[in-house]
Amino acid sequence: MLIIPAIDLRAGRCVRLRQGIKDQETVYSDNPVEVARRWEAQGAEVIHVVDLDGAFEGRPRNFAVVKKVVKAVGIPIQLGGGLRNLKAIERAIGAGVARVILGTAALRNPDLLPEAASRFEGRVAAAIDARDGIVAVEGWTRESGEQAIDVALRFERAGACALIYTDIARDGMQTGPNLAGLKRLAEAVEAP
Repeated sequence: MLIIPAIDLRAGRCVRLRQGIKDQETVYSDNPVEVARRWEAQGAEVIHVVDLDGAFEGRPRNFAVVKKVVKAVGIPIQLGGGLRNLKAIERAIGAGVARVILGTAALRNPDLLPEAASRFEGRVAAAIDARDGIVAVEGWTRESGEQAIDVALRFERAGACALIYTDIARDGMQTGPNLAGLKRLAEAVEAP
């Protein structure tokens, strides 16, 4: 099992949102670089970074901070949030991000995931963020109407190298993962 610590960025700070709600924010640090170095020192093999502002606004908003984190550690960084076109993906990978994560863009633009996965083989994952089994998009502010497993299968066929699954009801609640939902998803797909 690989445990991947996360740094959620909002206005350049490390935060946690309860169930993705903007005004339910807890700030953990004003220094994401220090947090990343601490995760690395504690044995992290990968760090998951989410640009929450980017997810809400539809374009990367904390890119300067992400670049500093990438340069500060010697382990891979995977990045999601606001990466909604090839230019943003290219920019992130060009800055040293090891893997990008597409969520809203992969769902809204069905050509983007296969094109990005082909161009950056093994470096494009897809996020499946669900509330009661229904995938949410745009920083979890809108429901897509699609079932998580159906979307996972489509993302896998489109070439995602991995799937990142979040049960929104559990996120930030410190109640642990939805193991039953995760098991159903893992049994439906072959992608890690």
